[in-house]
Amino acid sequence: MFRHAPEPLVLENVVVRLEPLVPEHRDGLRQAAQDSRIWPYMPVDGGTENGFATMLDEATGEMAAGRQVVFVVRHRTTGEVVGSSRYLNIDRSSANLEIGWTWYTPTVWAGTVNPACKRLLLTHAFETLGAVRVGLRCDARNTRSHDAILRLGAVKEGVFRRHKRVQHGFVRDTVQFSILDDEWPAVRGGLDARLARQPEVAGDAA
Repeated sequence: MFRHAPEPLVLENVVVRLEPLVPEHRDGLRQAAQDSRIWPYMPVDGGTENGFATMLDEATGEMAAGRQVVFVVRHRTTGEVVGSSRYLNIDRSSANLEIGWTWYTPTVWAGTVNPACKRLLLTHAFETLGAVRVGLRCDARNTRSHDAILRLGAVKEGVFRRHKRVQHGFVRDTVQFSILDDEWPAVRGGLDARLARQPEVAGDAA
């Protein structure tokens, strides 16, 4: 069991502020979602009007049902919305959850936004909620996300073959990773070292 149930709240550090999704975030998210480079390996193309509406409606519904906690990522330096991430597949009885549906506008790829977000989400999951396992997944074709998850210090567990239908009817293979509670101190140390040596103006995606 979790010590505390996952619920919407604000998480922030010097790089990013994670805000629970509310209707007022729509315009900022829509602007951040414009670049087509974000979406090839995501379940929907959030860069299109229909795809963005589908994604936002799904996220709002999952939040309302208490099945997911959806965060909007705001860059602390610029104040701009730069992407989103979620707690999902929450298993309260086993104290397991996943971090997923993570995307960022390309202007913040390759620096601190993603590790800063993961530092907040993982810290809250392990140290406040009492998670024993945090999972992460990506499309097997998405080598950038695959490598970014490994850089976090997650362990690659394997591949779910022909696991999920995504855009254009493609059935993807899904790569599964995890971090366990007893692995978290080492992962935390790696994230802190990485954040200390990188500039605070960018981020990479996982």
